[in-house]
Amino acid sequence: MPSPRPAPVLYRNGSVYSPADPFATAMLVDGGTIAWVGTEHAAANLEGPDVRSVDLDGALVTPGFVDAHTHTTETGIALGSIDLTGCRSLAELLDAVSAAAAAGSPTILGFGWDESGWPEKRVPTAAELDRAGGGALVYLVRADIHSAVVSGTLAAGLGLAALDGWDDGFVVRAAHEASRQATRSLTPEQRGTYQRAALLHAAGRGYVGVTEMAAPHIAPREDLETLLSLDGPGHDLPLPEVIPYWAQLTSSREEVRELMQGFGGRLAGLAGDLNVDGSIGSRTAALREPYSDDPGNRGTLYLDVDAVTAHLLATTAETVQAGFHVIGDAGLDVVLQGLELAARELGVEEVRRARHRLEHVELADDAAIAALVHYGVAVSGQPAFDALWGVEDGLYGQRLGERSAGMNRFASLLSAGVLVALGSDSPVTPLDPWASVRACLQHSSPAETISARAAFIAHTRASWRLSGRSPMMGQLAPGTPASFAVWEVDELMVQTPDNRVQSWSTDPRAGTPLLPALDTENAPLCLETVHDGRRLYAAEGFAAG
Repeated sequence: MPSPRPAPVLYRNGSVYSPADPFATAMLVDGGTIAWVGTEHAAANLEGPDVRSVDLDGALVTPGFVDAHTHTTETGIALGSIDLTGCRSLAELLDAVSAAAAAGSPTILGFGWDESGWPEKRVPTAAELDRAGGGALVYLVRADIHSAVVSGTLAAGLGLAALDGWDDGFVVRAAHEASRQATRSLTPEQRGTYQRAALLHAAGRGYVGVTEMAAPHIAPREDLETLLSLDGPGHDLPLPEVIPYWAQLTSSREEVRELMQGFGGRLAGLAGDLNVDGSIGSRTAALREPYSDDPGNRGTLYLDVDAVTAHLLATTAETVQAGFHVIGDAGLDVVLQGLELAARELGVEEVRRARHRLEHVELADDAAIAALVHYGVAVSGQPAFDALWGVEDGLYGQRLGERSAGMNRFASLLSAGVLVALGSDSPVTPLDPWASVRACLQHSSPAETISARAAFIAHTRASWRLSGRSPMMGQLAPGTPASFAVWEVDELMVQTPDNRVQSWSTDPRAGTPLLPALDTENAPLCLETVHDGRRLYAAEGFAAG
């Protein structure tokens, strides 16, 4: 027999972030749909024996977050690896490796180190990792995941010294890809374990969806196939929805059709980490001018204009969303040339109709932003990058000098009319949606700050829109999907990014839904996450029943 329909749930005595009613304090959920939002007084009329009532006790209900750029398996692996994000020196990193070796680990995996903040300003050598690891196989991926350091034992077994990108334990390009693949040789069961851990972690932080940036150079097809077997309504363990992309280069319409028919027909597009260039931290992002701290280096172009154009022509002709990972200004030039050539052959309206997307776009001038608008290209940005690396004397300044002031131009992109969605690039930065919103308010370049409301929408509704989902997603109003998160917050307010005027207001006459104050002692704490009416997460003791 079918399971009985769950009783409607009435959330009361809190605050509901809803465009339908900026003063809403209550919300009724019926199955997978928001049935009503309104005031506490009206909510009293909805109570009854057939309605389960939840006292929010002042908590905030918002649409659930959607991360616009994640790597699920890598996130799960990182959760079980040595966390090196807190290392403040080379010595601390080597101590962390020694501690893991003392615990008897034959293979030591770590993530998150960033030498730009270390007094030594250099990475460990293969010999240093051999000594610290006591002969263990060591693979420690840099914070940007575009490079790593490896022990001599691992390098010798893989023949890394003969590959492009080897530098005495520091690996990029081919040497990095070989070492990463060797340490990611997993069974489907192992992949599923890592993926479930990552998705449960996301649910506990208020995410109802994650955009998976899968690519053949990151993991084999079975990795994405395993991930897509975990989510969905038919599973006993509810998990955030996976929005899948597959970053495989194409050159014909037939290739595009074949790939889009794979993966159960669920692909949102052939986009994501199809790398035109690398990263600022690893000095592989392609720049017009050399790196300030490496004058002979302008980075690496992995794709040329011909390859980019061929991919855009094939996908545009099939009205399939394409996209690329691009960080440097020279890398962006290549993409824009490809878009221009595709528009010449197929027409600019066809290019716009395909809704192409770009990942990161960290270094873009006004002309490039205008071109993105012209071709209808959206951007997936990562505000936490600026929070980590845009600080005074930080990585951006070291690598780019004065050019660092023009990084991550969220305000310029939005004001020009570019659709911007926000993500973490987890595990590059943590799955922490409110930290991303706060980073937008505290941008290192005051001209590029945006309001909390704009950042919040970019991390909820815009992330659904970027993948072509219904415009009903990402908001709480009657008739919309019941996909939301409940938050314990210190204070609610209306925030603006302009420090020339009052930066916040609690005056209800503003008529704007309130968001958490993000400069208080406690960050918002997720109490419950629900997607399409199914509970993904609940804090201990919250709304039992």
